[in-house]
Amino acid sequence: MNDSIPVSSALDEETARAEVYGLLAALYYAPPTPALLAQLRVAVTEAPAAGGFLEEPWRDLVAAARARGDAQIASEYDALFGGVGKPEVYLFGSHYISGFLNEKPLAVLRGDLAVLGLARDEAVSETEDHFACVCEVMRYLIAGDDVAVANLTQQRQFFTTHLQPWALAMCDNIAAHPRAVFYAALSAFTRAFLNVETQAFDMLA
Repeated sequence: MNDSIPVSSALDEETARAEVYGLLAALYYAPPTPALLAQLRVAVTEAPAAGGFLEEPWRDLVAAARARGDAQIASEYDALFGGVGKPEVYLFGSHYISGFLNEKPLAVLRGDLAVLGLARDEAVSETEDHFACVCEVMRYLIAGDDVAVANLTQQRQFFTTHLQPWALAMCDNIAAHPRAVFYAALSAFTRAFLNVETQAFDMLA
């Protein structure tokens, strides 16, 4: 997962979008590394992508990282998303779309990834419908070199099919959890960013 922090308003919009997806992937995939949290805590609190709509939730996310220690954030991640068996909060699209893991939505996603020439890295333990993995695909569709795949049409189709139907419900579940502090702030930023993406893609329709 990409551990870069999108902090500069000087970044062009597409680069900034890719960086945000990469950051979300890193923060949701596993407890953040000390290096990633150190970067986040010193990030400037201006909007990480074009548009002031993200400014406040980004500032709140940075503040939440500064207010809690590495061990606290790792413990929070494990309490919400980890553990043996059923997690407190699911991060998998199939759960939200069908009510079950490893169901038809995952099969559809795998088919669409195959069309794009993408497949799960064997080093990645989670299934492809994990929120972090889907964010990584979006990052690639924005920043990839193959313009036949990395273009706005593919981004819109993938987003509306594999993120938009369920990601906000995931954010709601995180925000409602009594143990969520850092991840409540992250879910608010995630929601704001996805809303910006949704509005932008709606304009392309």
